Amino acid sequence: QVQLVDDGGGLVQAGGSLRLSCTASGRAFSSNNVGWFRQAPGKAREFVACITWGGGNTNYADSVKGRFTISRDNAKNTVYLQMNSLNPDDTASYYCAVPRTDTVPCGTYADLYDSWGQGTQVTVSS
Repeated sequence: QVQLVDDGGGLVQAGGSLRLSCTASGRAFSSNNVGWFRQAPGKAREFVACITWGGGNTNYADSVKGRFTISRDNAKNTVYLQMNSLNPDDTASYYCAVPRTDTVPCGTYADLYDSWGQGTQVTVSS
């Protein structure tokens, strides 16, 4: 398993933007797909976005399409989640993850992923 550190969360007003980052430690993850998930209090963890190892394929939840963009810089061993036009429904802890198997398209189910970051809190005020 790869060790992941996710960062970049914070408090932002509705309509604002944040950029989350996910960095691997211990080894490079340039050959791995990476997903972002989020979990709000009292709710199940839900898929947000994913990207394949080369960055050629991405997938987004309908709720974030057109507002969030996932990208990666393999030279920096980092995957980003740019979040624009944030609204209070986006408030959650956000987690990056690496799956057991790298597929195309990248997977949208949390059960496919077995390495997780510690989470970073995003709070959007109205």
